[in-house]
Amino acid sequence: MTAVNPGSDAAQSRHRERLILFILAAVQFTTIVDFMIVMPLGPQLMRTLNIGPAEFGLIVSSYTFAAGISGLAASSIVDRFARRTTFVTLYGGFLLGTFLCAVAPTYQTLVAARIATGGFGGILGGMAMTIIGDVFPDERRGRATGSLMTGFALASVAGVPVGLLLGTNFGWHVPFYALVIAGFPLLLLTPWAMPPLNDHIHKVHAHPIRSLIDTFSLPNHWKAFALTIFLMIGSFTVFPYVSAYFVANVGLTEQELPLIYVAGGVVTLFAAPIVGRLTDRFGKLRIYRIIAPVSALLLLAITHLPHAPVAVAVIVFAALMVSNVGRMIAAMAMITGSVEPHRRGGFLSANSSIQHIACGIGAYLGGVVITQSDAGLIGRFGIVGWIAAASTLITLWLAGRVRVIGSESVSARTLSLAAAAEATVDAGEPILVAAEER
Repeated sequence: MTAVNPGSDAAQSRHRERLILFILAAVQFTTIVDFMIVMPLGPQLMRTLNIGPAEFGLIVSSYTFAAGISGLAASSIVDRFARRTTFVTLYGGFLLGTFLCAVAPTYQTLVAARIATGGFGGILGGMAMTIIGDVFPDERRGRATGSLMTGFALASVAGVPVGLLLGTNFGWHVPFYALVIAGFPLLLLTPWAMPPLNDHIHKVHAHPIRSLIDTFSLPNHWKAFALTIFLMIGSFTVFPYVSAYFVANVGLTEQELPLIYVAGGVVTLFAAPIVGRLTDRFGKLRIYRIIAPVSALLLLAITHLPHAPVAVAVIVFAALMVSNVGRMIAAMAMITGSVEPHRRGGFLSANSSIQHIACGIGAYLGGVVITQSDAGLIGRFGIVGWIAAASTLITLWLAGRVRVIGSESVSARTLSLAAAAEATVDAGEPILVAAEER
């Protein structure tokens, strides 16, 4: 009889976890770049497609609203399928939609392609968090969430600037081709690297409509959704208009704008894993309550920034990016743990949908408040900052209301055997944990 080496099993388990995190972060990178790259390509799209600002706005918002609608629809059925199967299917659909964007010959076909891309891409974020919730135990979930957030930082550091460079020099179609080429190896790697994660499908599931009702009827879910809404409003009332404000009011040139995103992304790339480890060590709620007020102050600072040197703008923006990502790490770790494992996929799909819709609400609200003078100066941006700061401070109370449900996730033994066999997740019964113990 061959003896089992616990040390070897643990090492294989950690190796598999790191590989899963790499895949999730890389997929996150491609989806974020796909969403973000459209905005800086706006002038070129309007010129080549012969469209105005309103039509361009529809190109941007079509992705968001498609993501929100698909997330709501998916929340009622996603827990009926293995996580790996769902993830591969969604990412395949996302890459197909991105390819359709690359080959779109007209404005109408591009809008249709953005709707298709958003329909799949909008669910991927929630599914990635679901997989983290299934694979990583609560005491290491913050660190894993922090690693996942590096996809956002890398998108700011490399993805968007490189995509913009490709689009400027070779045409707006090329960044979409590049994303498809970058994403295809991940699509092939996922079935080999990721265990099935199908333990939840052995439970009895309600009718899809009943499942959707349950997702939106549990009080703890409502608290988590409310936290998500105010988090997004606290960000997206400000972030879409920072570039315009920096150029019009702070004195940056358009050529200097990429510098602030690269600098902010680099700092966030190093800070996100550190914040993740701190949330695991000192508690997610405690870290959130430290970072969120700092984020509120920085939102006020950036929206009241006067004419200033580039270095000042870079420092303030980088600090805001770090604090914004930091609070998202702690908040998403709490939100992921606020639902029973067998409901996690549907809940996080719904949460992802609410995220997208709240982003749209925040961006619209900011646009309604902001004014622009004949000289091009942005007005009332300070009022937007106060709205964002107030929304952020409200989340301090909401975060304390969310109750985290602790559960045993994939065991080391399961992950180590997954490389050789189609093992299933060993999930335990949920145990309610008081918020003060987070």
